[in-house]
Amino acid sequence: MTGLAKDRGLFVPDNLPTISAEELESWRSLTYAQMSVQLISKFVKEDQVPMDKLEDIVTRSCNAFRSEDVTPIVEVGGHAVLELFHGPTFAFKDVALQMLGNFFEYFLSTGSNGGRLTILGATSGDTGSAAIYGLRGKKGVDCFILFPKGRVSEIQQRQMTTVQDSNIHCVSVEGTFDDCQDIVKASFNDPAFREEVKLGAVNSINWCRVLAQTTYYVWSWLRVTDKHPSVKKLNFSVPTGNFGDVLAGYYAKRMGLPVDKLIVATNENDILHRFFTKGQYHREDIQKTITPSMDICVSSNFERYLFHLANDDSNTLNEWMTNFESTRKITLVGKKLQQAQDTFLSARVDTAQTLETIQKYWEKHQYMLCPHSAVGVHAVEQLNQVNRHTVCLATAHHAKFPAACEQVVNPLPDAPEELSSMFDMETRFSECKNDVKEVHDFVKRQLEESKEEEKKKKKRGGLNLKTGVNGVVVAAVVAAVMMHVARRRR
Repeated sequence: MTGLAKDRGLFVPDNLPTISAEELESWRSLTYAQMSVQLISKFVKEDQVPMDKLEDIVTRSCNAFRSEDVTPIVEVGGHAVLELFHGPTFAFKDVALQMLGNFFEYFLSTGSNGGRLTILGATSGDTGSAAIYGLRGKKGVDCFILFPKGRVSEIQQRQMTTVQDSNIHCVSVEGTFDDCQDIVKASFNDPAFREEVKLGAVNSINWCRVLAQTTYYVWSWLRVTDKHPSVKKLNFSVPTGNFGDVLAGYYAKRMGLPVDKLIVATNENDILHRFFTKGQYHREDIQKTITPSMDICVSSNFERYLFHLANDDSNTLNEWMTNFESTRKITLVGKKLQQAQDTFLSARVDTAQTLETIQKYWEKHQYMLCPHSAVGVHAVEQLNQVNRHTVCLATAHHAKFPAACEQVVNPLPDAPEELSSMFDMETRFSECKNDVKEVHDFVKRQLEESKEEEKKKKKRGGLNLKTGVNGVVVAAVVAAVMMHVARRRR
């Protein structure tokens, strides 16, 4: 339930379990849900979540998808495409956030956290709607999602703001995604506020999200090698903003999945590309692009990778991050840079190249890529990795970005009914200035109103409310795993 640790570090596993070659082979005949249970149970033990409960959580999460395969694989243009957009909000984040919402509800039902949890998250587009659809109507949860005003696509905003469940609160903030993220981080670093509202996180810094995302790396490896038995190792090209998605691939590789290269595909906001090519993790101002989920100048999950690059040494990480906070720069050379390059390739794809790729794949293959997915495909072409060993992650449905796609494909293929119907639905959201105190005051007002409404319903006999059990907080998957913190002491 806790995203950011009290010392401002991120949670990482004490140790990583392994996936043996024999286990991988035994998983070939399993459904996505069955395979996911086997993988996640390596972290979540019977005394933490009973197996029948774990199976129920994972199965219900997978049942929310429109495809039986959850994340199906197709072959297009000489390489594989992993379609991650078959969930409720047509984006890859559904895989993790459906699961996270069900884990939250389970733990709250046991009395953890006093039976109440306030989620505060920031979104550059897809996280917000995926979190909302994962948490809507969940007992004991109030969800507040901050999004940058005018910097998400219209359909992304409508996906968030058309949800009418009373536990969902969308907040438009004057600023960028990083401003929204800074408010969330500041909130977790405010002990009084954190304890008062029982704060929790759904952003990609939440370990459960990373764990859930490892499942589709394993699934895609199984499916590609089913079709091409001679293929032993895969490359994965990942459109990358906050580094959480590609980090899941990194953990899968470390656990033993046969992965060769992880390709970090960036847009003009290329801090990660500059790191993996030059060792320069230097913060620059954000450029607004047609791939808003990647318009990020600091990748929150990258700190986890730096911890491992520092040989799991918290002191070294602390030195790097403290220097970054004061100079906006981390520079690595020599063996450390080589170590990073042994695992990762990277590419920078600008807007013109993104649009060119969308147009080419439609005209040559009758296959529509969303702008983010096109960045991952063009990266593969740049790096000469177009082959059956390479999987490109298609992170969202093209219909979520019509304004960008119709620049080169007109008319566009029909949008799914679930998306097109949203333009006729009522929206609901609030606005706040880029100010931590104003956001905190808003959250507390809404929670107080929710309490008053619950009291009224109880008096009317409309709800049979149960009082949560006070005591030690049992975190969801985060604490189900033996954890420690990559510490960042001041």
